[in-house]
Amino acid sequence: MQLLGNLLEYELARRHDELNILGATSGDTGSAAEYAMRGKKGVRVFMMSPLGRMSSFQQAQMFSLQDDNIHNIAIDGVFDDCQDIVKCVSSDLEFKRRYKIGAVNSINWARLVAQVVYYFSGYFQVSEGRSAGVDFSVPSGNFGNICAGHVARMMGLPISRLVLATNENDVLDEFFRSGIYRVRSRADTLETSSPSMDISKASNLERFVFDLLGRDARRTKSLFENQLWECGSFDLSGDPSFVTAAARFGFRSGRSTHADRLATIRDTWERYNTMIDPHTADGVTVGRMHASPETPMLVLETAQPIKFATTIKEALGRQPDRPQRFDGLEGLPRRVKVLPPNAQAIKNYIADITQGATC
Repeated sequence: MQLLGNLLEYELARRHDELNILGATSGDTGSAAEYAMRGKKGVRVFMMSPLGRMSSFQQAQMFSLQDDNIHNIAIDGVFDDCQDIVKCVSSDLEFKRRYKIGAVNSINWARLVAQVVYYFSGYFQVSEGRSAGVDFSVPSGNFGNICAGHVARMMGLPISRLVLATNENDVLDEFFRSGIYRVRSRADTLETSSPSMDISKASNLERFVFDLLGRDARRTKSLFENQLWECGSFDLSGDPSFVTAAARFGFRSGRSTHADRLATIRDTWERYNTMIDPHTADGVTVGRMHASPETPMLVLETAQPIKFATTIKEALGRQPDRPQRFDGLEGLPRRVKVLPPNAQAIKNYIADITQGATC
C-alpha cells in the first residue's frame, strides 16, 4: 500500500491531476490505505467501513486520523454493503469521470501486483535455492491476498498448494469444496472474532474464475453479472474446468471457528512463545489440515494481535503487548461520518467534499 501511495502521488503530480479514492474495508486494509495516503498531494480518500463491525482498536486507528485528505465513512450495514457501493459508484462512468474516482484496495490491480512480490520473497526464504515446491496458507475473506498467490503461481513460482482459510463466513470454502458460489444475505453474514473476514461476496474471486474458465470473458460475465444477480449463486460443480481445478491451480480450503481460533492462539503461544491474531490463527488452523511433511508451508500473517485484544485475552488470559506508538490511541478525537448503505448518499458526500476543495 505504501508503494501504491507513492506511485499515485508521483503520477498525479506529473499529470497535474487529482484523484478521489473510494474504498471499502472490513478492518485492516482500510487503515493501511489511509496511512499510506495521508498527506499525499492530489489524493483524497473516502474509506467506508461497516458501522460497529470492526474492533475498537481498528476503529480508533482509522477514525483518529485528522488529515484533511482522509474521510472515514461508517456505513450502517455490513462490509458487503460497502463493497457493493464501491462497485455501484465505479460503474457510474459519468460520476466517476467528473469526480475522478479511483480505488486503492484489492480492486486496484496495482495493489494486488505489489502483493505478488511477497510470495516470491517467502518462497526464496524458505526454499533456500532448492527447486522444491512450497505451500501457502492464507486467511481470506475477499480473495485478494490469495489471488496474488494465484498470480504468482501462474507466473511460474513453484507453489504446490494455496490453502484458503475462512472463518464461519465460509462462502469461499464452500465454493472450493463444492463448486457452488452462494453469496449470503446481510442477516446471514455472521459477526465473528476474525472480523476482517466477515465477508460473503469475494470481489476478487471473479479474477480466478476467469482463469478457471479458460479466460472466457463472456461466460465469466454471465456468471457474475447475470446468474449471481438473479439467483444469488452459481454452480460449477459439474463443469469439467472445476473438476480439475485443484490439480491445475493448487487450491485447497477449510473453515475455522471461534473455538479453533482460541485453541490455535493458545497452542502457538505455548509451543513457540509467539502471539498471533485471530485471522492468522484461522490460517494456521486450516493450514494444519492440509500440511504435508514433505513440503514447507508458510502462513501469511494478517495483523498485530493488539488489534484484537478481547480475543487474545480470552485465549491467553492476558492483554497483548501494545507497541509504544499506539499508546492512547483509543482516547484520541475521532472524525467519522455515519451514512446509510446507499450509493447515492455516498455520491452526495463525495460531491459535497470535493466541490470547491483542493488537495
